[in-house]
Amino acid sequence: MTPNATSTSSGPSRRSFLASTAVATAAVAGGMPLLTGCGGSDSGSREGTTSGKDADKLLPTHVASTFARPDVPSKNGSAAGYTGKVDLAALATSVPDKLGTGAPLKIMSPLWGTPPKPDCPYYKALDAAAGTKITWQNQDGYTYGEKLGAVLASSSIPDMVVVPSWELVGKIANAVTAKFMDLGPYLAGDKVKKYPNLAAIPSDSWRMSIFGGALRGIPIPGAAAPGIVPYYRKDIFDKEGYAVPKSADEFLSWAKEATSAKAKVWACGDMRWSSAGFFSVRPAGSLGWNIEDDGKVTYRIEHPEYLESLEWVRKLFAAGVVHPDDKANTGDQTQRFTAGQILVFNGDMSAWYGKTAEQAQSNPEFRIEGMDYFGADGGKPTLYAGQPAGTWSMIRKGASKETIENALAAANFAAAPYGTKERMFVEYGVEGTHYTVNSGVPVKNDRGIQEVNNAWGMLAAPAPYLAHPDFPDIARKQVEWQQRQGALLKKTSTYGMNIVEPSRYATLSSQFEQLEIDFVRGNKKLSDVQQAISTWKSSGGDKLRDWYKQLLDKNGSGN
Repeated sequence: MTPNATSTSSGPSRRSFLASTAVATAAVAGGMPLLTGCGGSDSGSREGTTSGKDADKLLPTHVASTFARPDVPSKNGSAAGYTGKVDLAALATSVPDKLGTGAPLKIMSPLWGTPPKPDCPYYKALDAAAGTKITWQNQDGYTYGEKLGAVLASSSIPDMVVVPSWELVGKIANAVTAKFMDLGPYLAGDKVKKYPNLAAIPSDSWRMSIFGGALRGIPIPGAAAPGIVPYYRKDIFDKEGYAVPKSADEFLSWAKEATSAKAKVWACGDMRWSSAGFFSVRPAGSLGWNIEDDGKVTYRIEHPEYLESLEWVRKLFAAGVVHPDDKANTGDQTQRFTAGQILVFNGDMSAWYGKTAEQAQSNPEFRIEGMDYFGADGGKPTLYAGQPAGTWSMIRKGASKETIENALAAANFAAAPYGTKERMFVEYGVEGTHYTVNSGVPVKNDRGIQEVNNAWGMLAAPAPYLAHPDFPDIARKQVEWQQRQGALLKKTSTYGMNIVEPSRYATLSSQFEQLEIDFVRGNKKLSDVQQAISTWKSSGGDKLRDWYKQLLDKNGSGN
């Protein structure tokens, strides 16, 4: 079952992460910036956070799922792993009664790729199984923020809207509290037991779903372990006798040895995302703030390791070990990786399975492995825990009771755990129409690839898991890699808090992404980055620090 299912922390939404290097930079060190409206009531301030006992009383009762025991249990913040085949004829039923009434329901969601036709067999089959009648308003995931902002500023909002964390900035962040309803009357406490799959979502993920002092989001849970992997071509490493580097100096020395422009082989792509982990740089966004041992609140860019990380990547570019197309910031680095033109690249967790499956027939010798994060000096790095949720589905204020119940029914179906008929439906659609079973493993056909997209998967999800029965060893390697990196995790003071910064600071850090890109390529000087940090402080960074100190003094530290 679900051989191409990824951890729900890096599921469909992860495709958009790579569309924004700023987001991916945040992800590498352990999570996304979550700038969401919390604190106070609807009529009060939309800035701040809700935590502690105030949040506890808003949460749904947690009732763990018992449908499928993982072969590799979650540990150190990893996803759970399933490495065996599932008897498709004996799948459990997690939604025994249709909770939907068939009333019309409009849902807006980001989608990467070509949207299926509205009346396609996949949508029809899911509606029939869940008791829903959904009209999908799929929007291009790469430009979703523009559409989301326009819709929230209008008077016409779909019944249900998917809201990703990376779009929660500025006016969008504040609109969440104003435009979406409090789900507490339907889900808080034991009320959630009407929707067992939602009740099985971890409590920390629900805690991250509190906006404006109320439970407004239905979460897609996230694993705490890093979601960005420094991948390397194990088959080529083995063939050439290369040892996997264990320090920044070792990596540079290896990179010089492995690079041969004449042979059209370069060591790597742009390594900024992994470098942040090697040098123990905190994530961007709210997770980048922390209370230090001396009691001072600081942001990630104020620490020497931030500049050290960038200077190391600059050395790689200067040494000529980075592929020319990566230097020009063009093309697809994963294609260069599979072609053997680069031997190391930063990738999303899903690439481990995706590239293995892609190359299985055409290049059976191909082997992709995840390099463990090393400390720049050869010791152990500090990695940072990702937030327990990063995407939510929300129901508009003013929706009828029937609309609300149908929306929750759809979310409950979408959150079905591994090992159930409902999960199979969401991931694969209808046997014979969207997939066939080969040696006990479902394989999507062309229609399945086109229609069974990430729409339903964006409504809700079970606790993070990884499962690839056609390549079970990949799932095991992914989870074990997460567990090893998870042993190095540290929480920042803002961990587990859903924070919205004052809108006057919304663009304060926006210049750094392009500045980093230019600096590592030699197009900007170190003094330019240092000046940007000074300007950040004087133009609002120091005042934002005071704001965070007051917030943390009031709510306590997340670590």
